[in-house]
Amino acid sequence: MNTIRIATRNSPLARYQAERVGSLLREKMGVQFELLGMTTQGDRQTDSTFAGKGAFVKELETALLEGRADIAVHSMKDVPIVLPDGLAVTTVGSRADVRDALIASDSTFDTLPEGARIGSSSLRRRMQLRFVRPDLTMMDMRGNVGTRLRKLDDGEVDALVLACAGLDRLGLAERISQRLAVDLSLPAPGQGALAVEYRADRSDVLERMAAIVDPLVEKTVLAERTLVRALGGDCATPLGAYAETRGSAMALTALLGDENGEHVLRVSEHGDDPMKLGERAAAALYAMGAEALLGQRQE
Repeated sequence: MNTIRIATRNSPLARYQAERVGSLLREKMGVQFELLGMTTQGDRQTDSTFAGKGAFVKELETALLEGRADIAVHSMKDVPIVLPDGLAVTTVGSRADVRDALIASDSTFDTLPEGARIGSSSLRRRMQLRFVRPDLTMMDMRGNVGTRLRKLDDGEVDALVLACAGLDRLGLAERISQRLAVDLSLPAPGQGALAVEYRADRSDVLERMAAIVDPLVEKTVLAERTLVRALGGDCATPLGAYAETRGSAMALTALLGDENGEHVLRVSEHGDDPMKLGERAAAALYAMGAEALLGQRQE
């Protein structure tokens, strides 16, 4: 396999991420790459519609299963916990800044005026920010990074909350007013990590991916995704999770709440086995009443 075909969404951020993975493979394994750009169901959704879990990956997965692509590159936070039969996923490369970013001209989170309109499509972000500032007005806002920034510049909202990782990768770090501490806005499981999805029967692909996997990133993301699996959550669940390595062990912080930020559960667990750590954090949330919050999402 002298050339790897990479399925990617057509957004500038997605193509950057795909090119980054291709460049890593070229540097480490000496192979070339070509991009197969695609428009996903998630790319077609608007502020008034939500395409559902897996919306940004389904078309790319079809390309893998049909043999039109060798790998697909995603933001790990967009990858569903349960994959289609025959597919597998791994993290690759280092993890970018996991924090959320506030974009608000000359304001910080604390100095946003009362009732400020905050653009975000993420229930997780909206839940956490309203928990601290119930006066804020949360506005559903979808589209790629450029589209959202234009809406902010046109005055449709007073501020945006996006992932630092995406802004950094696009060279837009100067737009960030404040990198929000994880104590204020716990990131999504897998946020900042790049994911490569591939057919599980492609041992040749797995061999090449192994050369660009960071074991520590793989370990921490596994803990976060195990938590989501144990809770039966998905990309739309108001759930934050962040695992950090501390010597030979890890610390996993997890947070679950309702959409309005009125009820929020937060736990921290420590351990060295990522799967057991994720399961233990989920059990701790259940012990605090997570079932009731998760039930609200399913009604």
